[in-house]
Amino acid sequence: MLMGRKAEGSNWPLSPVTWAVPFAPGGNGDTFARSVAARAGVLLGQPVLVDNRTGAGGNLAAAAVARAEPDGYSLLVGYTGHTYATDIYPNAGFDLGRDFAPISALARAPLALAVNRSRFGGSTLSDFLDVARLKPGSIEIGTSGLGSLPHLAVELLQRRTGIQLLHVPYRGGAPALQDLLAGQVSAMIGPVGLFASHAVGGAIRVLAIASRRREVLMPDVPTFGESGVDDFRISQWFGLFAPIKTPGPILDRIHAVVQSILATEEIKRLWVEQAARVELESRADFSRFVSQEISRWSHIAAQANLKLD
Repeated sequence: MLMGRKAEGSNWPLSPVTWAVPFAPGGNGDTFARSVAARAGVLLGQPVLVDNRTGAGGNLAAAAVARAEPDGYSLLVGYTGHTYATDIYPNAGFDLGRDFAPISALARAPLALAVNRSRFGGSTLSDFLDVARLKPGSIEIGTSGLGSLPHLAVELLQRRTGIQLLHVPYRGGAPALQDLLAGQVSAMIGPVGLFASHAVGGAIRVLAIASRRREVLMPDVPTFGESGVDDFRISQWFGLFAPIKTPGPILDRIHAVVQSILATEEIKRLWVEQAARVELESRADFSRFVSQEISRWSHIAAQANLKLD
């Protein structure tokens, strides 16, 4: 006889499941999480509740789930920023590689470089790099904040190309985009989906996308590789994680449910509208991907020598 909420495999879950989301409602990460969570609740036979826990670059949500009981009822929607959190936040309260079991990717959204048309007259990445080299520090580039993935992308772009930009951090992608549209900053690095509705005949121009191939929403925009900056592929990815000692049968069930949702045409269409992608993969494949991302971004964060409270 099962007592309380202790259940594994086919018996789990016996009560609602909570997904801690380290983003405010309405953003990309929240949209991806809610879209999958709502459908997962139907398949699991118990509600999947989304708990928006913002703060400290997403660390508050991760630290809370890391301390939770490993019973499958408290899960984390992790993202790229969690891979290097311990490198820039001395008191992050968790270690993604040590404290969590990766379950499944949810979505991957590549970053892009956009400029304000009135502030920057060039039309290609080469034009942008030429101006940056000619006048070091003259181009203001906005990001979603200190320690964010776009911030590290700026640091990486500077090292790869030998340019010097003036970084302007904001408290989120939305205010950074507002200032880009208003011409308060000349450029911005952020998710492709953030720029899509403003790029066609609007105030901004997207110069390059940090992915292997062009995006469906912007087929005329080249990748960084096509524009002469090789191996500059950066995606803001989101995935589902459980506390490290969560039983394997529970992890397998969650993985199977999430994968079945991601395979639906409805989700595929929604992800395309958000300029995101998803690839069906095993738990082992996702675990390898996360390990590679931890190694990659920890190295880049260390090179940036960035420390935050």
